[in-house]
Amino acid sequence: MTKPAQPITLTIVYDNLALDARLKTAWGFACLVETGQATVLFDTGGDGSTLMRNLSALGFDPRRIDAIVLSHIHNDHTGGLDALLAVNDRATVFVPRSFPDEFKTRVSKRAPVIQVREPMTITDHIRTTGELGTAIVEQSLIVETDKGLIVMTGCAHPGIVEIVKRAKAYGEVYLVMGGFHLADKSAQEIETLIAELKRLGVRQVAPSHCTGEAAIRQFSAAFGADFIQAGAGLRITIPAKD
Repeated sequence: MTKPAQPITLTIVYDNLALDARLKTAWGFACLVETGQATVLFDTGGDGSTLMRNLSALGFDPRRIDAIVLSHIHNDHTGGLDALLAVNDRATVFVPRSFPDEFKTRVSKRAPVIQVREPMTITDHIRTTGELGTAIVEQSLIVETDKGLIVMTGCAHPGIVEIVKRAKAYGEVYLVMGGFHLADKSAQEIETLIAELKRLGVRQVAPSHCTGEAAIRQFSAAFGADFIQAGAGLRITIPAKD
């Protein structure tokens, strides 16, 4: 991928954690990625009315979305899709190939569907890791910026370290954000995981959704100024270099 010629903006539009009082919170995750050339929605949250309400509160027209990437089959990441496709039937939907045939067939009647198995380019500066994991198969998003790669996870069921290792095939990882699925992990396990992420060169983290409150506190303590408080309404803009 070529270096971005315009700023890249990421906005969490659906989360059970809140940063913006205008937005409704609900269990799930969704994040907009705007590159200047295209707009990609990663996951759709669990409820269509909440997703659409939050997009409206942010002044964002859902018809501008060019692609929708679904991380995994759980409803808190796919539940808002129908409401979105009701107003935007031109967006291409990227789903893991392992998704149930019934789901893929139903969506394909309303919008173009691309099944993902291996790493794949979604649009300029944005790609998918491809399918990872076994018990719960998941794909994550890789966004190329002038500061390095941003890795975005839905729930990180395959393991946040394994996802970052896959992403590092494309460059150094600047920021990891999204759900890390660590609520059931011990403090020692999380400490080991944090050390491994740092060893892999991760510079900043913005955990939310299913990460767990205790784990978020550990990330905050470990990363200090490089910890980003995440939730619905978080907006991160990475400027393009002159």
